[in-house]
Amino acid sequence: MDVPVWQSENREEQAIWIVDAHCDTLQLVRRGTIDFFVGHNQSHLDLPRLTAGGVKVQFFAAFIHPDERTKGVARALDLVDAFFSLAGSCDRIRPVYCYHDILQLHPGVVGAFLTVEGGEALGESLGVLRMLHRLGVRALTLTWNYRNALGDGVFVTEDLGLTPFGLDVVREMNRLGMLIDVSHLSPRTLSGVLNESRHPVLASHSNCYALCAHPRNLTDEQIKAISSAGGVIGVTFVPTMVNTEKPSIDRLLDHIDHLANVGGTDCVAIGSDFDGFSGFLPGLKHAGELKNLAPALIKRGYNDYQVEKVLYGNLLRLIKEVVG
Repeated sequence: MDVPVWQSENREEQAIWIVDAHCDTLQLVRRGTIDFFVGHNQSHLDLPRLTAGGVKVQFFAAFIHPDERTKGVARALDLVDAFFSLAGSCDRIRPVYCYHDILQLHPGVVGAFLTVEGGEALGESLGVLRMLHRLGVRALTLTWNYRNALGDGVFVTEDLGLTPFGLDVVREMNRLGMLIDVSHLSPRTLSGVLNESRHPVLASHSNCYALCAHPRNLTDEQIKAISSAGGVIGVTFVPTMVNTEKPSIDRLLDHIDHLANVGGTDCVAIGSDFDGFSGFLPGLKHAGELKNLAPALIKRGYNDYQVEKVLYGNLLRLIKEVVG
């Protein structure tokens, strides 16, 4: 793995840098319910907290609810506009579109990586996919929890897998160099993506079913399939996906341990899902507490190199390989 130019000579500082693969904060920015730049918000995430938590790159998802399928394209464009209102109007945060852009980030500047969550954003058109890519979108979660024109989500009662249009989307995303996000996908849809994609995939915010039997979590077989193809899985802080009885940072670390044991440390990353759920995970209440992850991982017995891979290296490697 190349050493990013923004790394400090101080290893204590290096260890707290984070690339977070998922948040839903754009919805709050679009509604005007938070002051993203000033902070002191009721949200999980804003710019002061990103800085305090050591986040170097934050993935911002434009979430399209299935109920909005008839106006999904317009909703996506509204959220892309919200993205540029936060990432294009302050010198402390800037859009990043590729690995090289991330390497060029100056100290103290957060990189904002634009994604879309929900294939409803495409309006059943590959042309819209290409236009979203031109606007800076670099990843797409094909479905949310239910069926759409691309395939099925985890809550469907009959899993039919990828549709013909979904297959076309996978192929076009491969050609464009976009990250295919398989979080929320049904088993057959996920399997179809892995069979079709020429590039490794991202599960931006998913945990381990073996530790917490939530339908959004990944089975060991799925973890192995994603990791064996070079893919990356971001552990999520959604309390009900961490532990049904007593969710905490320690139980989240159990998921990191399990991913590392089943798929290897090269597949493990962070995907908080901040502002996409109610409540908080004790020890990781908001983005400012992401700095707690490095010492917690070291206490678990991970060495410096493994901590760096989990906190940012594996996602940077995936971006470099797929997006360029």
